[in-house]
Amino acid sequence: MFRSLSFLCFKTRNLYVSAKQSFFGSSSSSSTCCIFQKRHHFISLPSRLAVSKGFKVRSVSLFYIRSMSNFASPLSDMVTLSADSGDAVEILNAVDDRYGGIIVDIKAPMDVSAFVFSLRASISKWRQQGKEGVWIKLPIEHSNLVQAAVQEGFWYHHAEPNYLMLVYWIPDTVHTLPVNATHRVGVGGFVMNDRKEVLVVQEKSGILQGTGIWKFPTGVVDQGEDIFAGAVREVKEETGIDTEFAEVLAFRQSHRSFFEKSDLFFICMLHPLSFDIKKQESEIEAAQWMPIDEFAAQPFVEKHELLKYMVDICLAKARDGYTGFSPVSIKSGFSENESYLYLNNKDLNH
Repeated sequence: MFRSLSFLCFKTRNLYVSAKQSFFGSSSSSSTCCIFQKRHHFISLPSRLAVSKGFKVRSVSLFYIRSMSNFASPLSDMVTLSADSGDAVEILNAVDDRYGGIIVDIKAPMDVSAFVFSLRASISKWRQQGKEGVWIKLPIEHSNLVQAAVQEGFWYHHAEPNYLMLVYWIPDTVHTLPVNATHRVGVGGFVMNDRKEVLVVQEKSGILQGTGIWKFPTGVVDQGEDIFAGAVREVKEETGIDTEFAEVLAFRQSHRSFFEKSDLFFICMLHPLSFDIKKQESEIEAAQWMPIDEFAAQPFVEKHELLKYMVDICLAKARDGYTGFSPVSIKSGFSENESYLYLNNKDLNH
């Protein structure tokens, strides 16, 4: 029997506990119990820890400590319980985020059972540290851990081609984790030459396939791509025309447009730098330069309010009666990355 023990610390299946000075009997006795403390509340556990569902005491490290102020070893170093395989339970490697949470990036393969044991112990530790949100980034090659994480209370946040992000909220409160990205960003290119002709296309697929309707080149901005760069790229891909970005003339917001996500569509004016069209064979049925009045006279354009507004704005711009928003490169106090502010530069400088 051990006596004169101030604190005995070890890790269980789902909590860290400290044994107050009490009594220890033989570990082979099934009736012996120990008194443990968690957040100043005492609980009684049998020495074989039947409640740990498969855990058993492999070894117990004794720390003869006069006061907790002298206790310097991290809790993660005090691994005293193990699974039946004999492997010690380890805290998951993690880094703090900026908002009181934890980010776990699983890089090495893990057995599902070992992952669950580590996850439970880790959450217990983070709860004691006052952490709130837990983010687990699971690469696609470790997708075997997804079900286990979900069964422990995690839910999907977002997915990319090579990983899945899961989240968990530790406090017993409504979570304040940010939602996944809510919008898709699209661009449309208004390109007009000196003869007042606009660059238009007919699509091989989509809702306008086979209708004979002419439209501006459009597309979706890639991740990490600026709006002006996306507009220039889409025009080049669909028509082969090189352009220089001028302004954002207007933008439209809509909802529930793509897998329940919202949509931001930016109408962009670009100046042509080349004029010989080479259409994109995979997506474009036809492409040409068309007089802007002829484009505006299409029944489809006259019928739809959005397209009519787009044409009116473009015509006003052609008459120099409309000013859009030009990109200005800036750096903010929150990031060293370059970003762009779109503004009415003409009126700003007058």
